[in-house]
Amino acid sequence: MTKSTAFKAGPIVLDVVGKTLTQDDIRRIAHPKTGGVILFGRNYQDRAQLTALTQAIKSVRQDVLISIDHEGGRVQRCRTDGFTHLPAMRALGEIWTHAGKKATAEHALKAMEAATAVGYVLASELRACGVDFSFTPVLDLDFGRSGVIGDRSFHRDPRIAAMLAKSLNHGLQLAGMANCGKHFPGHGWAEADSHVAIPVDERSLKAILEDDAKPYEYLGLGLASVMPAHVIYPKVDKNPAGFSKVWLQKILRNQLKFTGVIFSDDLSMEGASVAGSVVKGAEMALQAGCDQVLICNRPDLADQLLKELKYNEKAYQASRARVQKLMPTSKALNWDELQQSPDYQRAQQLLKQLGLIATKK
Repeated sequence: MTKSTAFKAGPIVLDVVGKTLTQDDIRRIAHPKTGGVILFGRNYQDRAQLTALTQAIKSVRQDVLISIDHEGGRVQRCRTDGFTHLPAMRALGEIWTHAGKKATAEHALKAMEAATAVGYVLASELRACGVDFSFTPVLDLDFGRSGVIGDRSFHRDPRIAAMLAKSLNHGLQLAGMANCGKHFPGHGWAEADSHVAIPVDERSLKAILEDDAKPYEYLGLGLASVMPAHVIYPKVDKNPAGFSKVWLQKILRNQLKFTGVIFSDDLSMEGASVAGSVVKGAEMALQAGCDQVLICNRPDLADQLLKELKYNEKAYQASRARVQKLMPTSKALNWDELQQSPDYQRAQQLLKQLGLIATKK
């Protein structure tokens, strides 16, 4: 995006149907209420196809943020044609704690070095194919209760989780990519999967702030964006965190002093159904303090949002300014340049030495 191009991103992040753009995809992306496009595994065939798709999206709108859920482990959308098979974040925590043996400062430093390498490889490979942003890292703590989180978590200890996330974020930043901590204030305790159920966490505000929410406090200015959980914490608010002014404004913005972007989680998930219709959910999320709302895997609901969602355009200017800061400002290396990059080669070598990455296919 050139300096002369006005940044007019709207509050809706939506997906595209397949591996190439349809006329309906183009219509949705061009809509002034659209601010981002999120990609899924169905949108990926190989690097050439992905690069062509991201270029096509940018040819419609330069000011849409192209994002993806690409964490490593179970949640990695691009896995073939040269993409590195990144480890689940738990593997980094296990290096820190030396797999339950006597851990030392050297183990902690090695884990942080590995996390930076993971972040750099993750971001540089995506950016080489035209993807701007990944919804990572997961800051949820591993209580051994949540199947949907599980090994996506760095660790049970919020201090270790925060330090590894900070190191991973540094790697993302070295490749020109911003970060997103999720799922605020924490999805690790609630056992239900918010994709298919409405999770409830009965703990007190004090317990959550002194444990699950600590990584958000520790990361401070280093956290560029946050995605709240579709979890209800009834001792704090009757609404899930993503629809709660208490969580997003009183606690995240005012108490924790967070100044970055707040994304809602996917409004088509069961955890968001408590809001009622998708339009009501989006309006509640924006009113609670979200800057952008996601609607995934339901083009019919995306069309409904584009048609019916109402928001104050003047008030949205502050959100738009925050979102613009997530757009990459540096030129990405193309794939061939990346393979020859000393930084990339060094990161790959370290991860191989630690047994964290598999052979590329």
